[in-house]
Amino acid sequence: MKTTSLDTLIDKHIGKLGTKDRDKFENELRLDILGETIKKLRKEKRLTQEQLGKLVGVKKAQISKIENHLNDARFETILKVFRALNVKVYFDIEFENRDMKLV
Repeated sequence: MKTTSLDTLIDKHIGKLGTKDRDKFENELRLDILGETIKKLRKEKRLTQEQLGKLVGVKKAQISKIENHLNDARFETILKVFRALNVKVYFDIEFENRDMKLV
């Protein structure tokens, strides 16, 4: 039985790294992971979407949309959500082949 790596399948069916389709896929995947992370943390803190929304200053529907990646939330709102969940956020930025870490 021949096995194929996930990277090979993604390259074949979505596109190679650096292509428009692959970039779109990678971005959507990151947003999905971000939403799932927020949902998991919210549940660990035993907060409802409505309670978290009140802490952040948005409606329950906005929290739902962030968790389910139904819209592109403002960066500021995402940061407020993490602050409300008492979570530190770190960013890795690659700029001209140099890694930069932001805290």
